[in-house]
Amino acid sequence: MKRIVLFLVTNLAVMLVLSVVLNVLGLNRFVTAQGLDVNTLLGFSLVVGFAGSFFSLLISKPVAKWSTGAQVIDGSEGSSEYWLVSTVHRLADQAGIGRPEVAMYEGEPNAFATGAFKNDSLVAVSTGLLQSMSREEVEAVLGHEVSHISNGDMVTLTLIQGVVNTFVVFLARVVGYFVDKAIFKTERGVGPGFYITVIVCEILFGVLASIIVAWFSRQREYRADAGSARLLGSPRPMVNALARLGGMEPGALPQSIATAGINSAPGFMELFSSHPPIQKRIAALQSAAQVAG
Repeated sequence: MKRIVLFLVTNLAVMLVLSVVLNVLGLNRFVTAQGLDVNTLLGFSLVVGFAGSFFSLLISKPVAKWSTGAQVIDGSEGSSEYWLVSTVHRLADQAGIGRPEVAMYEGEPNAFATGAFKNDSLVAVSTGLLQSMSREEVEAVLGHEVSHISNGDMVTLTLIQGVVNTFVVFLARVVGYFVDKAIFKTERGVGPGFYITVIVCEILFGVLASIIVAWFSRQREYRADAGSARLLGSPRPMVNALARLGGMEPGALPQSIATAGINSAPGFMELFSSHPPIQKRIAALQSAAQVAG
């Protein structure tokens, strides 16, 4: 229920902000008496395309805490918590970034990193992960998450999402305009054919865009795995952690932060997965180790 409410509130907030911005800038008037104003449409598409992704990035930390029930810890809660916080901070120091907040939440094995800035981020680990892995394996997972932060993956993925969103919005309206004129023969302004075509095209183009974003996300996972190997001085802990994860069912994360956690999909659905299959990640680490050796 919390996720549904969160989704509705977030989208409502983005819609309200967009409505004010577009009305103030006049960017919602891209169909004129002379035809389609491409420059205005491009401006409209940029605002719509990037507003949602940047807004989500900026509120990613509080959203993550709320949606998972993660509680920030400082290490004073117990020996396990002290080890977790000190390990994350040590890895962050090695990576040359600000020390992230560290949080724990109840759930099946999973972990994620989020935050808009390298020096103001969050690393959260589930109780299931801590209970099912050795400390060396947990450390490897933490190194992976810290590498996500040091690589600037959250910002990079936000920019990529904004770019593809812009193309989806722009192309859907261009196609909608010409379909409305050529097939539905609308002479002035736009008719129902425009809006129907835009909705259909946004769905189709959105599916293609999600494949592109997922591909970039999978590449960042390989880089974060390699980053963990560098921080720990060996790929073995990350290989062992991935091998153990391969025998588990990763806990589900809320959709708003799903790409930050451990997940993958088999077969054709791999195209839409934000994470590569476990075996491919292990093979990439082992291959890199052989080359380095």
